[in-house]
Amino acid sequence: MVKPNRSARTTLAIVALGIGAITLSACSSSSPSETTAPTDSTSAADTTVIADSTPVAESSAAVAGDSSAAAPAASGQATDMTTALQGAKWASNVTVTIADGKFRFVSDGLPNHERQAEYALPNAGVRVPDASTATAGADPTKAQSYDFQIPTVPVKAASPTDSSLGTIGVMISGAALFNPYEGDAKTVAMSSNFTVKNAKGEDIAFLDSCNGHPTPMGQYHYHALPKCVTSQVDKAGGPSHAIGVAFDGYLIYGDRDADGTQITKDQLDSCNGITSATPEFPEGVYHYVLLDTPDSTSSIRCFTGTVDASLTQMQGMGAMPPAQ
Repeated sequence: MVKPNRSARTTLAIVALGIGAITLSACSSSSPSETTAPTDSTSAADTTVIADSTPVAESSAAVAGDSSAAAPAASGQATDMTTALQGAKWASNVTVTIADGKFRFVSDGLPNHERQAEYALPNAGVRVPDASTATAGADPTKAQSYDFQIPTVPVKAASPTDSSLGTIGVMISGAALFNPYEGDAKTVAMSSNFTVKNAKGEDIAFLDSCNGHPTPMGQYHYHALPKCVTSQVDKAGGPSHAIGVAFDGYLIYGDRDADGTQITKDQLDSCNGITSATPEFPEGVYHYVLLDTPDSTSSIRCFTGTVDASLTQMQGMGAMPPAQ
């Protein structure tokens, strides 16, 4: 196995223009064959103060890390996610800038955990593969050019919006989150997982043990709870911490509540959301929960908050082949 690259560091930049912008730069899947090396993760405490050439105004609470910014808003008001976003353990290949009410996520999309050396990949022209229409092939994952701006204060919409195909949120690992569905927008990835034989007669999975896989174009993403990501920030039997943020600004968590009890799908709303206490918001906050389930409750099915239309255009999916 190739050793991970440890050259990247988490960076905290505070700009001197009034109150400046804040920048944070910031599992293992098993396979019978060789695994692909991850990008290393760096603790949020490993920081360097630098100057920035593009200062923007930011609230004093966010700059100072005031704990009041993490408290839930009064009834009917929105909650500022700034402090929680600052404290998240972003991977070393992630750069985060928080300014002007926006959370900017820049990443190459390569997850900071191992991947399978091979995946079950769809044959040419197949949109939703199964064991009869897929072939074992070398991991096609390649670097992306993610640059997303997400609100730090999510606003609840009048009614939910269906989550689109492609990227619907970003994760602390540097990779993307997809909704539960495959390319036909109805086949649930977790319920249609399968294996094919490679040239050595080994079983090669469609989804890896992180509940993720690459698209044929090379975009690695998750369809469900990535335990290899939660294991980086959660203790066994303990509560889930923030592992990402959806495009509407609401945070994404694993499947444990503030007491470490497993959350079930019956506790979630139609979008996979719940209002409850978390380590970052002990008095309660609305957030999404990812589950390790073989059905559509595995990921975010709709957005509770308002979403910028530019973020819902099948980010990173590329041209889809016709259905077969």
